[in-house]
Amino acid sequence: MDRVRIGVLGAAKITPAALLKPAKSVDEADVVAVAARDPERARAFATKRGVARALDSYDALIADPDIDAVYNPLPNGLHAEWTIKALEAGKHVLCEKPFTANAAEAELVAAAAERTGLVVMEAFHWRYHPVAARVLDIVGSGELGELRRVESTMAFPLFKSSDIRWQLDLAGGALMDAGCYTVHQVRTFARSEPEVVRATAKLKSPGVDRVMDAELRFANGVTGRIFTSMWSSKVLALKVRVVGERGQIDILNATQPQLFHRFTVKTPSGKRRERIKGEATYWYQLKAFCAAVLRGEPTLTPPSESIANMRAIDAIYRAAGMEPRTGRLA
Repeated sequence: MDRVRIGVLGAAKITPAALLKPAKSVDEADVVAVAARDPERARAFATKRGVARALDSYDALIADPDIDAVYNPLPNGLHAEWTIKALEAGKHVLCEKPFTANAAEAELVAAAAERTGLVVMEAFHWRYHPVAARVLDIVGSGELGELRRVESTMAFPLFKSSDIRWQLDLAGGALMDAGCYTVHQVRTFARSEPEVVRATAKLKSPGVDRVMDAELRFANGVTGRIFTSMWSSKVLALKVRVVGERGQIDILNATQPQLFHRFTVKTPSGKRRERIKGEATYWYQLKAFCAAVLRGEPTLTPPSESIANMRAIDAIYRAAGMEPRTGRLA
């Protein structure tokens, strides 16, 4: 096999940007089929987006022998169920973030990946861009001195009350949708796992957070903070700050830096801005997925990393006096 034939579960809005567009310039990827709960919707999506085949059901897609891997952009609460079904059908999986509804489900997916020997990769696309690598290079070089604090903020308005990201039964909420990025970014740059010192939530509806603010502490002495919202007075914010004893990095839009970003480094020797060129985050992500499937190359977002991120998310919910999301499997 020299190309990965990918089938898509659902006709999600994210699929064109996250998969279809990068697949046009990733030589090792072919998007060959799509399935949706409504076969007519799948056919309309396939026609509009140039996907060769529309299948009548999710089950038909994961059983198809002409499909090697599955892209899973289903609602959060369905991630674990259909990722495991795809693995058991012999398909590799690129699963949208957040990996699952909770850490227990993440462990079930990891066990299925281990059992089948197939690739499962969480779609934290930001992690594959050169901006993320540059932050880690600077931190590792010692230019900032000993690391002290990492903060990440992601806020945007989501006013449509019927959006699935507000549905508790589909594992919705600000921390799950936008906040999973903030948790992942703080963990990545702190290079350690957090303890939740405190967390405060504001609710959109019973059990569903529209704002989450949490203070973290890491075993290596670093502190951290995440702030995320999908409905608050902070209308739009996309910021990461990494602080050391001798300097700091500030990034505007580390999540999709190909659209725009500002990368600033401040140290006693002065202040500089770096412009980090690169392709779309999704292009790097798809390249990494194909390399893992075709050649067994390691990924930056394997199931073990996803378990750790979901454990942190669960802990933040508990610290805020809320229950972690309930999934279909755990």
